[in-house]
Amino acid sequence: MSAAQLTATSVTVSSRGLPSFEGLRNSSVKVSAFVPLRKNLNQRCFSTLVVKAATVVAPKYTSITPLADRVLVKIKEAEEKTSGGILLPTTAVTKPQAGEVVAVGEGKTVGKNKIDFSVKTGTKVVYSKYAGTELEFNGTNHLLLKEDDIVGILETDDIQDLKPLNERVLIKVAEAEQTTAGGLLLTEASKEKPSVGTVVAVGPGPLDEEGNRKPISVSPGNTVMYSKYAGNEFKGKDGSEYIALRASDVMAVLS
Repeated sequence: MSAAQLTATSVTVSSRGLPSFEGLRNSSVKVSAFVPLRKNLNQRCFSTLVVKAATVVAPKYTSITPLADRVLVKIKEAEEKTSGGILLPTTAVTKPQAGEVVAVGEGKTVGKNKIDFSVKTGTKVVYSKYAGTELEFNGTNHLLLKEDDIVGILETDDIQDLKPLNERVLIKVAEAEQTTAGGLLLTEASKEKPSVGTVVAVGPGPLDEEGNRKPISVSPGNTVMYSKYAGNEFKGKDGSEYIALRASDVMAVLS
C-alpha cells in the first residue's frame, strides 16, 4: 500500500479584486492548509482559499451614518456559557443573531409615501443569519444591514416574545413524531424534521406598490405548514423550537 505524503503550505488571503473605500480595510488572514502530494497531482490543482473577515473601520472615523433604509446594529456578544454555567468551547459558541440599533438611515419612499422605520436607536432586534456587512468599529462588532433584513424586535431574552416586523411570522414548531403510524418507536436520527407549527405572532404586513400595508393571511393560533428550508430557527427558554419566516413561505393552514 502506497503512503500519501502531506506537506503544509501557507495561503495568504488578499483583498485583490474587491472594492476598496477610504478608511475601510479588510483584515489580512493567513491560513495554513495541508495539500496532499500524489502522482499526477500538484498544488496548482487547488484553488485559492478565501476567508471572509469583518471590515475594520479606521480609528480616525468616529461615526457611521447609514444611508436610505439601512440600519447599523451593535452585535450582541456570543454566549460563552450554558444556562447552567458550563463554559462552551469556541467551536460550540453560536453566532449571535441579535443586537441593538445604534443608527438608522433616512428611510425610503414607496409610491408617494415616505416609509418610517419600524425601529429606532436603542431598539433591540433579531436579524437574518446571513444578512448585512460586518464591521469592526471602535473595537466592537457591528452589522450594517437593510431594515427588511431585521426579523423582529426582541426586548427580552426569550424568542417567544419576538414582535415580527413587516411580513414576518413567528411560528412555534410542532414536536417531531415519536412513533410511526404502525406504532414503532423512532430513534432521534430517524425523526423527520417537522415543517408544521402554530403561529405565535405576525408582523404588520408587507408594503404594496403605493406603500400601504397589506394584511397577512394567517393569524396567531393558526396551525400552518411552511416551506422546509425557509426562515431563521431559534430555541426558546423552555427548550421549544421556533422559526421566524416570511408570510410568503407559509404554504397552507391546517385544521
